[in-house]
Amino acid sequence: MMHLFSYRVEHDFGLAPNPFGGTISFAVCRGDIRSNKFMQIGDWLVGTGSVSMKNEGRLIYAMKVEEIISFDEYWNDPRFQYKKPYLKGTLVQMYGDNFYHTVDERMVQEPSAHSNPDLEQRIKLYNKDVKGKRVLLSKTFYYFGDNCPLIPTELQTICSSGRAYKYKKITEEQIKSFVSWLESNYTVGIHGDPCNWKEFKLPKLDIYDDGIESVSYTHLRAH
Repeated sequence: MMHLFSYRVEHDFGLAPNPFGGTISFAVCRGDIRSNKFMQIGDWLVGTGSVSMKNEGRLIYAMKVEEIISFDEYWNDPRFQYKKPYLKGTLVQMYGDNFYHTVDERMVQEPSAHSNPDLEQRIKLYNKDVKGKRVLLSKTFYYFGDNCPLIPTELQTICSSGRAYKYKKITEEQIKSFVSWLESNYTVGIHGDPCNWKEFKLPKLDIYDDGIESVSYTHLRAH
């Protein structure tokens, strides 16, 4: 049985999900979704707007789950070395999501957007991240960010309410209708910048570019 997991995106910095480099990855945040035993290859993961971002009812992204791997597999995979954070680089590099791996039988967090200002791990975020255990990957994705379209009224039933995610009450017929709308109106890939990048007050990023000017790491705190 195919599932669609839907949740509200409270902030969008290109970290969770990370849509860059031709593969969208969902590696941190929402460990409750990533650890769900019913999540499997072929399911859809959908992030919709929220009150905090003032874009309720809009589609931030949708991805068809095509691969599920562990943190260590993600860390060591040659395909995803570019997703390891480089905190002195562009916003794309700063918000790399490949920063968990095992050292001496303990999961460690490398310096990242989820670190403290002194680059030590933030326990609260660490615990939420590692709860997920798995990384979701896909090349079949639609990422809209700040160019998020309004989800048609008849498809709003897929949207979750509050911070809880939704999947049990979304029928296969509803999933098929949503995917049909998506595929009929949009192409696979990136269609906008991460919603919260406007906070950096930098020039608009060409959505097919690799990044934009470097900014101070201190601006990444608390996200």
